[in-house]
Amino acid sequence: RNGEHLLEIINDILDLSKIEAGRLDIHLQRVSPHQILCDVVSLMRIRAAAKNLWLKLEFDGPLPETISTDPLRLRQILINLVGNAIKFTEQGGVCLRARLVQHPSQPKLECEVIDTGIGMTVEQLGHLFRPFTQADATTSRRFGGTGLGLSISKRLAALLDGDIAVQSTPGKGSVFRVTVATGPLEGVPMVEPSTEAFAAATTYRRPEVPKAILQGCRVLLAEDGPDNQRLISYLLRKAGAEVTVAENGQEAAELALREPFDLILMDLQMPVMDGYQATRMLRQKGYGGRIVALSAHAMVHAAEECREAGFDAYASKPIDRARLIHLAAELIQCKRAGESASGDAAPQPAKPD
Repeated sequence: RNGEHLLEIINDILDLSKIEAGRLDIHLQRVSPHQILCDVVSLMRIRAAAKNLWLKLEFDGPLPETISTDPLRLRQILINLVGNAIKFTEQGGVCLRARLVQHPSQPKLECEVIDTGIGMTVEQLGHLFRPFTQADATTSRRFGGTGLGLSISKRLAALLDGDIAVQSTPGKGSVFRVTVATGPLEGVPMVEPSTEAFAAATTYRRPEVPKAILQGCRVLLAEDGPDNQRLISYLLRKAGAEVTVAENGQEAAELALREPFDLILMDLQMPVMDGYQATRMLRQKGYGGRIVALSAHAMVHAAEECREAGFDAYASKPIDRARLIHLAAELIQCKRAGESASGDAAPQPAKPD
């Protein structure tokens, strides 16, 4: 966590220094605004779900099929704004709303990030976009952050021939409005989201998962990262599961051999003993329970290694709540169906040597 925070600070400082020195290159290309917006919401949904917030994407009318912009920098702006909104919102949620607006010189894409968060006073708004500043010291201590995201976003918007404005009410929330140039739109079709394949993503809501789908199930989570421990445990418990957490592969293997679990979720990269080693050891000792690999590396060879090590399934991070819960339910159901069909009682944990 501290390493990620340090990397975030370094990257923000590098971006800011490049902007100030006029060395940040903008690469314009024809891209789909719908796809960029859907990508941002898809990326941020886990962060919102971790705080039990809703996150939705709305289109206020048709948008051009393509616009001319720098997709990397536009995503960076929107991720900063949506991430900021999620960070400062404790109840309710965040809406990303997009529309095409006509400016005197040229049309522009306007995106509003609307939250139900803590809001800001007029005084706080006055220095909001200054580098290394947040609303106040209390906010900085409570929520963290580099204090650079909004400053960088505003400068990036200017480089995309746009701007960022904000309205806020203390205790009620904020609206950040970013505009960027679209480039020439002559001959570019206007697209209604409801008529396209991406219509399902126009409004994102957390996927429906039956609350008690894992009721009565015991899940062992082997994960060394505190943030992932909290998030995955929260998702599983909300679905009704009883969760036991192990800090490393060795601890997980010892628990699995000692206590009955319906499912093990095993991170691949852990201290002391990694997920591969722990799973191989369990299989060698006769453990027949379901084991799912968790990894940030969604690569073909990683999935193959998991199969060879004895994993039953493979799930990549960031965790998709609906997919994880349904995968867990499916594996547990198959395991129990197999036990019933064989007429055997539930298997006891393998005995350690």
